Amino acid sequence: SMKKILRHTVLIMLIIAAGAGCTSQDNAPQKKLPTAIVSINGIKLTVELAVTEAQKEKGLMFRNSVPDGTGMLFVYYEDRPLTFWMKNTKVPLSIAFIASDGTIVDIVDMQPYSLAPVPSSRSVRYALEVSQGWFAKHTIKPGDKVDLSDVLTKI
Repeated sequence: SMKKILRHTVLIMLIIAAGAGCTSQDNAPQKKLPTAIVSINGIKLTVELAVTEAQKEKGLMFRNSVPDGTGMLFVYYEDRPLTFWMKNTKVPLSIAFIASDGTIVDIVDMQPYSLAPVPSSRSVRYALEVSQGWFAKHTIKPGDKVDLSDVLTKI
């Protein structure tokens, strides 16, 4: 019947519309963000600056790699407890939670796609994500200082 055909047509259109929503930019990595150089114990790192809520929410999701010597710095404008997770994140990462004076408070390894919350042990100002093992490889540990002077000129 015509009614049945119409119902099927509407159903097919809804399915197509839902599919189109899934293939939108939401599943794509965010475009490379503006960068700054940070330095830890004299080792330089080029970091993308995630400053807006949308940039921080997307973070490194859907990226296929985080090249050695690069990372993403999440910038907050007041000290606060931070919690991260690895939803939609393909690459194993290490995260450093950093106080407003640049002191690394915690370093934690995070597994791809894990929804387990990874909280800072206290209020911090920044979070720095790099490929897993980068901090260990450069013997960077809690208590070390991150030179954020270049970042502060760009935010």
